[in-house]
Amino acid sequence: MEIKEIEDDVWEIPLNYMEGMRVPGRIYASQKLFNNLEKDAIKQTANVSTLPGIQRYSIAMPEAHVGYGFPIGGVAGIDAEEGVISPGGVGFDINCGVRLLSTHIPVEEIRPKLGALLDEIFREVPSGVGSKGKLRLNEGEVKKVFQGGARWAVENGYGFKEDLDHCEENGLMKDAEPKKVSKKAYKRGMPQLGTLGSGNHFLEIGYVEEVFDPRSAEIFGLDKNEVSVLIHTGSRGAGHQICTDSLQILEGSSKKYGINVPDRQLACAPVGTEEAEDYYGAMCAAANYAWANRQIITHWIRVAFKNILKVEEEDLKLVYDVAHNIAKVEEHEVEGKRKKLYVHRKGATRAFPPGSKDIPMDIGELDSLSLSPEAWARILMSLGELR
Repeated sequence: MEIKEIEDDVWEIPLNYMEGMRVPGRIYASQKLFNNLEKDAIKQTANVSTLPGIQRYSIAMPEAHVGYGFPIGGVAGIDAEEGVISPGGVGFDINCGVRLLSTHIPVEEIRPKLGALLDEIFREVPSGVGSKGKLRLNEGEVKKVFQGGARWAVENGYGFKEDLDHCEENGLMKDAEPKKVSKKAYKRGMPQLGTLGSGNHFLEIGYVEEVFDPRSAEIFGLDKNEVSVLIHTGSRGAGHQICTDSLQILEGSSKKYGINVPDRQLACAPVGTEEAEDYYGAMCAAANYAWANRQIITHWIRVAFKNILKVEEEDLKLVYDVAHNIAKVEEHEVEGKRKKLYVHRKGATRAFPPGSKDIPMDIGELDSLSLSPEAWARILMSLGELR
């Protein structure tokens, strides 16, 4: 029953912590973070370990806190042949993610015009609950967004081909099935492309306060006292509706297929069933909407910088765009064998070693690159808030 620290900053939830656990839980946290971890977040981490097909561990990352079904900061790799898919492992804001832009603009150059720049950005990028963007798409156009992701945005003049090289999955989930998306989700997606939304979503202008690794900073295109932009948003109302629609179906699927879960929020369906495949296809469509959304917001930010600071749009470079609410089919080594998994990440990002085909060539040449939350934190730690 006792949760033990098995190595520095790694805590294990044993199999006998609760009935039905298939694998142990692993919590990555310092002593201080662990002491402040919500008990319900620990329980949710244990609950996830009961899902059929889960491999090795149910994982909670350092910032784990209570979410819907999975803890936010939860990760689970589930067998792609004999496991299940659970919307709770992705969340309502499908492909909520963050992208970082570099500018090479000195911070002192921007300070006198900061007010005007912010006003211009607010005009270009609507924010708030139910906010509507400058684009007004019809159903057919939304379908193309669901299918094309950030690529659709670039092909329609919102950005540059090089942007796609610096997006996770190149900004496109190829398994998207727009036909699995409800009319209500289409309707919610029509007016919201290119909008920020509300909650913890943000658009932040900052600057690099200190450089700790000059070589990495050079490859990322970041330098001391230069302005940067962070964009944090996802799939807006369309993604929320897709999750809502899917949960209504999958809550019945758990019973239909005889899957016992300790929390109804862990509703799931076996891989290969109609319910699971329909959810995954619709989820991929929502992920594509989110990548298109961040791409279009990037375009309007570039326009705002050009209007106020008289810089070229090309001067704002995309460093990287990474999702933190998503499920993807990936191949990983499990017990010495390569295995395909549905990796559910909720409030967590992927991390691959140098040389991986999934990392852009100009970034992948780093000796030690990680796209984990901790690695990005080290980069973003040096981004001082511009006041």
